[in-house]
Amino acid sequence: MSPSVRDARRPPQAITAAGTSSTRDVDHRMAMRLIGLAVVRDVLRSRRFQERVILAVIVAKALRQVNQQGRASTMARLAAWDKRQIHSLEAKAEKQSRAVKGTRQMASRPSKDLPQKMREA
Repeated sequence: MSPSVRDARRPPQAITAAGTSSTRDVDHRMAMRLIGLAVVRDVLRSRRFQERVILAVIVAKALRQVNQQGRASTMARLAAWDKRQIHSLEAKAEKQSRAVKGTRQMASRPSKDLPQKMREA
């Protein structure tokens, strides 16, 4: 863009003997920064602001502890449920193992009454 085309965001400014428009812009920005810095300083020194920050920190810490306790109790309940499930599955497996073992024993010994039962049939 050529220097002859002016920026649409800024109104044209006259150049005076006291200084150029860019010097005034720098001075204006510096003044705004100093004002902002003074406001930040006053806010940070304010007792009300400090009380609110302290309260926010205490609340955040309390919420964190509640969350940790909630997760711990959830994990404890989950571990107890898992232990019950494992115990239940082991009991079922043991019962099924005994049933299969008993069936094998019944199949491996011939019945004494088998010939008589076949004659009756």
